[in-house]
Parts: sequence; C-alpha cells; structure tokens
Amino acid sequence: MWLPLLLLLSLLLLIIKKIQIRKKGKLPPGPPKLPILGNLHQLGALPHRSTWKLSKKHGPIMLLQLGAIPTIIVSSAETAREVLKTHDLDCCSRPPLAVPKRLSYNFLDIGFVPYGYYWREMRKICVTELFSMKRVQSFQSVREDEVTFLINSISESANSGSLVNLSKEFFSLHASITFRIAFGKIFQGSELDNDKLQKVVNEAKSMLGAFCASDFLPYFGWMIDWLTGFHRRLESSFNELDDFFQKVIDDHLNSGRTMQEHEDIVDVLLRMERDQTENSAIQITKDHIKAILMDIFLAGIDTGALTMIWAMTELARKPTVMKKAQYEIRRCVGKKGKVTDNDVNQLLYLQMIIKETLRLHPPAVLLLPRETVSQFKIGDYDVYPKTRIAVNVWAIGRDPDIWKNPEEFLPERFNNNPIDFKGQHFELLPFGAGRRICPGMNMGTALIELALANLLYHFDWKLPSGGEIDMEEEVTITVGKKSALNLMPINYISEDDKIQGVAAIQIGNF
Repeated sequence: MWLPLLLLLSLLLLIIKKIQIRKKGKLPPGPPKLPILGNLHQLGALPHRSTWKLSKKHGPIMLLQLGAIPTIIVSSAETAREVLKTHDLDCCSRPPLAVPKRLSYNFLDIGFVPYGYYWREMRKICVTELFSMKRVQSFQSVREDEVTFLINSISESANSGSLVNLSKEFFSLHASITFRIAFGKIFQGSELDNDKLQKVVNEAKSMLGAFCASDFLPYFGWMIDWLTGFHRRLESSFNELDDFFQKVIDDHLNSGRTMQEHEDIVDVLLRMERDQTENSAIQITKDHIKAILMDIFLAGIDTGALTMIWAMTELARKPTVMKKAQYEIRRCVGKKGKVTDNDVNQLLYLQMIIKETLRLHPPAVLLLPRETVSQFKIGDYDVYPKTRIAVNVWAIGRDPDIWKNPEEFLPERFNNNPIDFKGQHFELLPFGAGRRICPGMNMGTALIELALANLLYHFDWKLPSGGEIDMEEEVTITVGKKSALNLMPINYISEDDKIQGVAAIQIGNF
C-alpha cells in the first residue's frame, strides 16, 4: 500500500523540481499535459501523424512531456537543419531505452549506443570496414544473383497467370542479400525459413517500436512492463536472435567451413577480434559482433523491403508513372536481357521515383530519437540536457511550404532539383543527417535501385481484377504497409520479339 504511494510522491517531486529549473528559460510551446502521463495519451497508434497535427497548432518546434521525459518534436526542414547540423554535437546521443539496451547487448551496437568514445570507434569500423563504397561494390555479383533469382521466381508466376505477393518477395530478397553479405549463408533452406525469419524480425521490430513504460515512467514503469508481460516478450525475442547469431558465429569458427569468394561481415569482425592487441581502441568480443549483426539484421532486411513495397504500391496506383519508368529502363538496357549495377546511374527517372517514395514513405518516420548532452537554443527556445529530440521526417516530406501538392506521388518534382536523401538537404531526410546518419545507406539503396529497375524492365504490372490498394500503415520501429501488396506480373515482350514471333508463326504456317 505504502510503496506505490512513496514511488508516486518521489516521481511528482522530481517532476516539480525539473519544472522549477526549466521555468527559468524559455521552453518551446506544446499542448496541455495530464499529471504523470503528460502528453503520452496524445501519441495514439500513429505518432508521426498525431505529432504532425499537433505541430500545425503549436509550431515546428514543439515540446511534449512524455511521462517524465521532455521530448521536442521537430517538424520543419529549417529546424531540422538547426538540430542536425548547427547543434549536431549537442544532441547526438541516444536515450538509454530498455529494448535497444537488451537487444544490443547493453549498447554494444552502432545505431542505439549513446554518444561517446565507444560510438566514435565503432563508427570508424563500420564506415571503413563494413559499409564503405568499396565493400558495397564488392557485393555487386551477390546483388545481381539474388535479383535474378527474384525475377525468375516472378516469371513463373507470370507464366501461370498468378498473383505475386510482393511484400513477401521483397522481404525474401532483402533477407537473402543480408544473409550472404553479413553471414555468408544462403537464406533459402537455412535454419530460419521465410516464415520463421519474418516472425523473428517482426517480433524484434514490434518490441523496438512498442510502448515500454520504464522508458517514460522511470520510477514505477518497470512494474507495468512486468505485469503486462513486456519483459517476458523482450527476453524471448532476445534469446531467439542470440541463438541465431551464435550459430552464425560458430559456423564461421568451424575449421571445415567452405570459404566464400568475399569476406562477409562476420569474417571481418572475427578477423578484427583475432588481430586485436591490448592497445586496440576497442576490445571486440562475441557480444560486440552479435550487437552489430542485430543492427544489420533488422535494418538491412526491413527498411529496404519497406521502401520497395511502397515504391511498387505508388507505381501501381500511377500507371502513367510506371510506364514512363519502364520506357526509360527498356530504352537504356535494350536487348541485354537484364539491368546491371552499371546501368543504374543512367536511370534518372527511376532515381526520382525512389526519392519521391522516400519523401512520402520514409521507413523511420521520426528517425531514431536523439538525446541532448548540453544546453543550447533552437531559435528562441532553450533546450536542456537529457531532453529527447525526434525529427518528424514524414511531416517534413509533406510540408506545403517545400513541396507543391505534397500528398501527390510526383517524381517529376525532382527533375533538375538538387535535393537528395544523403543528409545534406534537410527537406528530405529518410536516413537522417549529421553524426548519426545511417551508415548502411549506400548498401541499402544499391539493392533497391537494381531490384526495382529489373522488376520494371522484365514485367508489366496490374492490380487484381477490380482491386484497390489499401494504404493503411502499420507502425513498429518503422512504418510499413499493413496489408500485403499483391500484383499481377505480365512478362514483357519487346516489339522486336513480337515481330520475330509473328514471322516465325508465318514461316511455320507456310
């Protein structure tokens, strides 16, 4: 009886103390708050949309009190520039959230680890050893092999007149690439088949995106998580991932293992562990390797697949845009029979389509949350240490002051437009910017470009008879399409092939 009351009193005193300190400065505006909960009740099932609506009333720099945690929501490109560029160092840390802490082996990864010496050293490893352009190019044959496998699979469906579940196909494609690049394993026939892998990935995503009471109510939230079974679910998800990563590592340590043509990412990390000395900047252990694999496993499979699903969804809704893209690709490739990495740079309209898809459907709509490490100002407003910051890149992508007809899928808006998604243009930030920009961006976009180009080269696409596309969103740590995307593929036959086919029939009849 007395313990809950004591905990509640302690929390209220802490909140009152923080409020008194912060009243000395000028805080960003925000909606009225409830006791204890603050503004948590206003987030709803789609936080990117609810905070977007709130920002229309309270402005592009908005303060929410999420339980005991002050959180600033940034919803304009100009403010995002100020946060991610001008004050990048002031707010480049991550909050110590419970789920990432567990899944990353107590923050041994690169994506969720708070800012500091460890992050800087691991970032160097990722940039130079794992995700450099040289390494991206070294896996060109892997990408082309897996895309060919996808095209052959869809071609069988086209020959039989069957619908294709593109959501499932894209998930399998990105899983296959991730398995080969990161683990040196073939996904098909592995101990994690498609259904089991999707279940493991979806559960981990759900945990990362779920409401964890201890992240917002530090003095008694753990009790809520325990009572709701949240801790039990988290441990189950962690154990499944850990078992898989351990099998991958054990396989690589097997002296009888067949060596691959290229070092995979596990090979690189094990080599670094083996070659390190007492003077090495970081003493890499198996847990470090597993933590990095967790980042690659979840981000590599999920974000790329979601982008492809949304791109094909928008193209299916806009047949004229699809035809224009197909014309460009088929004219460029000609009779070569497939699109290669070397062709992609010439496909300017396809690149516009990908930019437009990422504008409307960024995978991480609020980016990963940042945490401030020092006091500074955004505009006229004071920001204090230990404040969380979320950048609503979904809202920025729909800002009518930047984008004409922002809800319309219109790739032509990027024609002769220098705006890109690589962190220099704050109107388009699907991968973030500054020190915490996604290090695997080049690896992911290389596959998206190649796969989409081949899908549009080899097939025409139609909706199921009388079908409408459901655009409802599903929120985890990313935002995806809630229902599967099912389309009808039709094998593309060029005009030359049609003429040759008719001629062959006429000769045969003669």
